[in-house]
Amino acid sequence: MTEPTYAIVNKNLPTFYFIGVTTRQSSINKVFPRWVQALGRPEVVLEGIDCKLNDDPQAYRAAVAQIKYDPNSIGGLVTAHKINLLNAARDMFDYLDPYAQICGEVSSISKRGAILRGHAKDPISSGLSLDAMLGSGYFGRTGASILCFGAGGSAVAMALHLINKQDAGGRPKRFIVVNRSQGRLDHLQSMVSTQTTDIEFEYICNSDPRRNDAIMVTMPPGTIVINATGMGKDTPGSPITDDGIFPEHAISWELNYRGELDFWHQSMAQVETRDVIVEDGWLYFLHGWTQVVAEVLDIELTAERFATLSELAADLRPPLVFRGEDK
Repeated sequence: MTEPTYAIVNKNLPTFYFIGVTTRQSSINKVFPRWVQALGRPEVVLEGIDCKLNDDPQAYRAAVAQIKYDPNSIGGLVTAHKINLLNAARDMFDYLDPYAQICGEVSSISKRGAILRGHAKDPISSGLSLDAMLGSGYFGRTGASILCFGAGGSAVAMALHLINKQDAGGRPKRFIVVNRSQGRLDHLQSMVSTQTTDIEFEYICNSDPRRNDAIMVTMPPGTIVINATGMGKDTPGSPITDDGIFPEHAISWELNYRGELDFWHQSMAQVETRDVIVEDGWLYFLHGWTQVVAEVLDIELTAERFATLSELAADLRPPLVFRGEDK
């Protein structure tokens, strides 16, 4: 396969790339300068690369080539394209960490000299977010399950994180994944098949939100219902309808923090009637970005340093406005 072309940009400025879908709309554009200033690297600039969902493999190879060959490029973060990018450009990486190999995805691209390295940071970042949300032993206390809409990189990472939980109370008995296309489900099932686990996984190929409603209403109380589809940010809509009924005492986790956030609005509408706890994707955003920034800049991300970076970003968080309220 021929090598794609790349451009030398931001001459004499170390450049960190953000490979996503709508990168200009992300809060990271305002947060990043604060972070690199605090980390002693104010000269590093952020540059976005927008790819279409399920883009041509050459688009992903061009993005990787930009980082691999441009001497000003120091690394980057990948959001919605983690699996497709690695499928398209695996041969361009000199090193893949164990998580990247197991999950078949990369969210972090970094360089050490001429060595191009790919890491899957989502099992760490999603795990930190999930643990902060649930505390210890949640599934043992509640008997809850997980219902995850979407089978992309975030779902794969969460599954791996839970499989590796040492405490049985920290693992759900059931993990149900619903996705619109079979390929992503096959990818997730392939990863799970390489692991030893007592979690019962179920894979459902479905694109009808009314059927998703029917699946959700059968779930036990306390179930974690996750929107990992990108709907409400990268694409319109929600995986469920406005008539969908959440399990009692459910925790609804909208992985997005910006966009129309239809799933978040649907969840908020049942806070009182179903005692639903609603979480958005801001903490996930912070953990995901800080993990990759630390890897690319080759610094240790201590708890104290994460707290500092989180505080620096706090006032830049987009407001969450419930339907009917003034923006």
